[in-house]
Amino acid sequence: MKIIAIDPGYERLGIAVMEKIDGKEVLLYSSCFITSKDLAHHERLTLVGNEVERIIKEYKPQALAIEKLFFSKNQKTALMVAETRGVILYTASRLGLSVSEYLPVDIKIAVTGYGKSDKNHIIAMVPKLVKITKKIQYDDEYDAIACGITYFAHGLPRGEVTRLSTA
Repeated sequence: MKIIAIDPGYERLGIAVMEKIDGKEVLLYSSCFITSKDLAHHERLTLVGNEVERIIKEYKPQALAIEKLFFSKNQKTALMVAETRGVILYTASRLGLSVSEYLPVDIKIAVTGYGKSDKNHIIAMVPKLVKITKKIQYDDEYDAIACGITYFAHGLPRGEVTRLSTA
C-alpha cells in the first residue's frame, strides 16, 4: 500500500510518500514545501492544495497519514495550521484517499517507543527505520516520514479515520 504522509505547517509542510514492500517501509519521495511570507494567506493555502494534489496525482497513494493539530500557546499560528490541514484533508478526500490522523505523542511512540521524545530522537530514529537516500534539510520532512511510519505500524485498512490518543 502506498501512502502520503504530511506534517502540516503554515509556512513549511513536510511531505513523504511511502510504500510498504515485503514488510519494509520504503520512502519514495519526500520534501519540505515552503510558502512565501510575502503571499496573502489564501494564496499560500492555494499553493499547499495544489502541491498536495500534484503529489497525489503523481504517486497515486491510497491513504493520507497526517499529524493532528495540537497547540497550547499561539492561537493565531494554530488557526493558520488548522486551515492548512483543512485544505490538505479536503484535497485528499476529494481525490479518494482514506485519512488517518495521529497526535504527536502517537507518532513519538511509534517511532521511538517513548511519547515524550524530542525532535532529535525522531531525527535519529527515522533513518534507522526507513532508508533515506537524500539529504534532508528541514525537520518537517522527518516528521512527515515519522507520520508515515506510524501509519504502517498500525496497519490500518482503507477508509478508517483513526485517532490513537484521546489527548
